[in-house]
Amino acid sequence: MPKVSDRYRDARREHILNAARRAFLRHGFHATSMNDLFAEAKLSSGAVYRYFPGKEDIVLAIAEDNMREVAQLIRTVTEERPGESIGTVLAAAVELITLKNQDTGLAGIGVQAWSESLSNPRIGMAFGQMLSTLRTELAEVISRHQRTAALPADPSAEALAGVMIGVLVGHLLQLALLGPEAVADTPTALKALWPPSDH
Repeated sequence: MPKVSDRYRDARREHILNAARRAFLRHGFHATSMNDLFAEAKLSSGAVYRYFPGKEDIVLAIAEDNMREVAQLIRTVTEERPGESIGTVLAAAVELITLKNQDTGLAGIGVQAWSESLSNPRIGMAFGQMLSTLRTELAEVISRHQRTAALPADPSAEALAGVMIGVLVGHLLQLALLGPEAVADTPTALKALWPPSDH
């Protein structure tokens, strides 16, 4: 038999996760059965189980992908806009998150996954690790701004990273519950809160 390529495996995995996102957004995690996921993906149980042993593993994979996407959006913005204020960086990040939400339902899936992490120890532990990684990456971005005096040296980069995560999570929560119109002015507000430094 011909060997299955990495590209094929990645595409099949993404196909399953996209199907799961659609099903979870319609019915929620708990009301969606594995049979629902098989039907949504139009795949046999064996084809899905080859990639994910169970629904919990699919939830974790979606959560990891979401965290990775948010971190990548931040990295992209900071690389494309070196020396910009944190307000401008955050504004660009939430604009990208809002656009991404149109394609993947990022916000709604995120809120459901956070809720699941409170009652599921395995998902909760994984979320804690992912959040710590995101906080570390954001702290590195903030440290660069502190070194150029775009941000004050105190408080610590880690503390400021926690505030940034609060902004991003709050944006996702409002996007999921209230819709994009309710957060349309968030980028402008972020730039007003954190304007460019006079230094």
